[in-house]
Amino acid sequence: MDDCKFCAVVAGDVPSHTVFEDTAVVAFLDARPLFPGHTLVVPRRHVETLTDLPEADVGPFFGRVRRITGAVERAMAAAGSFVAANNRVSQSVPHFHVHVVPRNRKDGLRGFFWPRTRYADDAEAAETAARIRAALG
Repeated sequence: MDDCKFCAVVAGDVPSHTVFEDTAVVAFLDARPLFPGHTLVVPRRHVETLTDLPEADVGPFFGRVRRITGAVERAMAAAGSFVAANNRVSQSVPHFHVHVVPRNRKDGLRGFFWPRTRYADDAEAAETAARIRAALG
């Protein structure tokens, strides 16, 4: 895609601090990291969301995410990590990407970034689960 920032990084047209690349993915430091070591993993092929990623590519992609996550944790001497992806909403660049953020206790990042709620009752939870099962086909 001509105007995609991440496609430009993948093509080498935009400088980045690449930490890993192969035929399937490119991983590079986020230009505005939550913490040093915050890495973005993107598929070389332009797809906007996880649901656009071909099924055959999902396993290999997340295998690389797993490997990079371990490397980020080791390199940054982190106690753990936060691994996340947005799908359309809050997705600042419309090219699927996974954030790998090194974490330590009391680092200032507070769990999820949105308020948690509860279902009104078991019936509402059951109805919601049924809707998702139906959508799965």
